[in-house]
Amino acid sequence: MDGFGRQWKKKSGRKKGVPNHGEDKNMENKSGDSQIREQIRMPNRISEWMSRKGLCPFSPGDRAVQLDVIGRVHGLNAAESYFYKLNEQERIDKIYGALLNCYVREGLVDKSISHMQKMKDMGFASSSLSYNNLMSLYTRNGQFEKIPDVLSEMKKNGVCPDSVSYKICMNSYGARSGLNNLEKLLTEMESQPHIALDWTTYTTVANIYVKAGLKENALIFLKKSEEKLQKNALGYNYLISLYSRLGNKDELEEAKALLEEWESNCYFYDFRVPNILLIGYCQKGLIKKAEELLRGTIKKGKTPIPNSWAIIAAAYLEKENMEKAFKCMKNALAVKAENPGWRPKPSVVSSILNWLRDKGEVELEAFVSSLRTVIAINTEMYQALIEASISGDKNVKGLYRQNNHV
Repeated sequence: MDGFGRQWKKKSGRKKGVPNHGEDKNMENKSGDSQIREQIRMPNRISEWMSRKGLCPFSPGDRAVQLDVIGRVHGLNAAESYFYKLNEQERIDKIYGALLNCYVREGLVDKSISHMQKMKDMGFASSSLSYNNLMSLYTRNGQFEKIPDVLSEMKKNGVCPDSVSYKICMNSYGARSGLNNLEKLLTEMESQPHIALDWTTYTTVANIYVKAGLKENALIFLKKSEEKLQKNALGYNYLISLYSRLGNKDELEEAKALLEEWESNCYFYDFRVPNILLIGYCQKGLIKKAEELLRGTIKKGKTPIPNSWAIIAAAYLEKENMEKAFKCMKNALAVKAENPGWRPKPSVVSSILNWLRDKGEVELEAFVSSLRTVIAINTEMYQALIEASISGDKNVKGLYRQNNHV
């Protein structure tokens, strides 16, 4: 990719986030998608203007990126129109590849296959990217049985599979319980001199074995993945998650050891990493151990995000330990500044409010006052305040007006 295209392609890439515990994910996703579309539109407008003015002539790579962006922003019809307006000399392999990507993104199997065949006939299907796109499409459609055939065809046509090609095919075997073929494919991948094996290679295999319930096999590849980590925070996060999912005491202790190793090497403390282990402990009913881990981290001078306390609060609530759930939720609200986008889980809030109605006016009023800093006061909170008769009906109504700006 050349010039201007590379710059805004990089800026418009979707970031993978970890959802907030109890957050309204649908609202977050809609807002995020809107922001991403706007991030894409603006550079596209600027690049079109610069091209028309002759300030920055488009290279073939830039045209391919623009086609892809047009498909994302304006839809498939606009992308096809752009493609067919180009002259034959301008329709190079990258342009054809970009249109294939649009078809794949829309989930159009027949169009993708037909277009891919044109690319083969013209000698344009010479990179692994196009084959990977087709395999990704089959993955999305649940047509896992077709993926190994694409990989075989790729090799037959003299196109070297890359690490992505192998991982997509490995996952297809995992989805079909073809575990014998899985390890054969891994052995083939390990023998390829052009492929650099990293931690994701072995976590791909480990994850398949975890899903299959084959603990011993999973542990073998988790250990191999550990050897490839190289202080990668995402890698530690994923490995801790896999060990936690195995769930026995030994695996949870291994996850804790990994967390401590990460803590000793990290430059920036991201609480989403220990949160994975907190979830693992809570899912196994080891809530006290989860709380001890969190408090131990705080003693080391780290300030948690509210999600961390919310995880433990939800676990205590499930065990009907309302006193503990309440305290943990208060702790979460106390550190809300560490994640301004955090919202408490409505079911947790509702349960605590119901419990507090019989616990006294002062505690309920204080809790609602804290809640209103992260969510708007609602009918349920208002009703709880009335039933507790906090400071008289007049003050309750005043609190309601204050939080709803009426």
